[in-house]
Amino acid sequence: MASGNGSFVTEFILLGLTDQPDLQLPLFFLFLVMYMVTVMGNLGLIILVVLNSHLHTPMYFFLFNLSFIDLCYSSVFTPKMLINFISKNNIISLMGCMTQLYFFCFFAISECYVLTSMACDRYVAICNPLLYNIAMSPKVCSSLMLASYLMAFSGATAHTGCMLRLTFCDANTINHYFCDIPPLLQLSCTSTYVNELEVFIVVGINIIVPSLTISVSYGLILSSILHISSRKGRFKAFSTCSSHIIAVSLFFGSVAFMYLRPSSAQSVDEGKISSVFYTNIVPLLNPLIYSLRNKDVKRALRKTLGRI
Repeated sequence: MASGNGSFVTEFILLGLTDQPDLQLPLFFLFLVMYMVTVMGNLGLIILVVLNSHLHTPMYFFLFNLSFIDLCYSSVFTPKMLINFISKNNIISLMGCMTQLYFFCFFAISECYVLTSMACDRYVAICNPLLYNIAMSPKVCSSLMLASYLMAFSGATAHTGCMLRLTFCDANTINHYFCDIPPLLQLSCTSTYVNELEVFIVVGINIIVPSLTISVSYGLILSSILHISSRKGRFKAFSTCSSHIIAVSLFFGSVAFMYLRPSSAQSVDEGKISSVFYTNIVPLLNPLIYSLRNKDVKRALRKTLGRI
């Protein structure tokens, strides 16, 4: 603490996922295994895309970026979370907390727009296959990714900037396993009205705009699929999109549940469980649901292992 006219917080205590001692060690090994699988899965997909020229297409360009984001995203808080499971002093500095919050917001928002770009890619591939190479040119794909990162930068800056304007007095115990927005707002000894309004607007934009774009894309995709005369062709088109729909539903659903409700309606335990989905499970599942069912990725894996 630093003293002046009052007592101001310079560090926080993270309570973690649970306060039950008997669960700490089992949860440590569970999340360690999940993190290792997440790192290996996403890093493996990145390497496969780089090493295999037949994967240098728009679809795998977006998968490459999604894997990169998930790899960084899960690394923002999981190592600290694992340390907290086996450490008695679960302390994080104020600036460390704000840094964690910034990169968490940056990569989460990036993922929103990469998933949106992937939906647009699937729409063009299924509805306008003859124009695919023109509509999804390298320049267009790069522009989509640049726009995704710019939206992430602006959103993360808005969240972190508004959080830095708050004053934290005596209370410094965060009832969470990382520096998330809702538990930090609960600790502020100054008004959080502006912050809550900012969260509702920024998160609303970054959920509603991608969600509407994805919904429209899949509405058009569904209409196009229903006009395919071949049953096999319809099934192939549906299977191509099903993995993306599952990932989108899981990610956007858990984020919306966490952030688009008034703070008075939020339960801390519900918030922790919801955040596990979009911070740990989604980065773990993405390489699996997008890649292991994909024949091109399997062929690339066999080819790469054959070289080794």
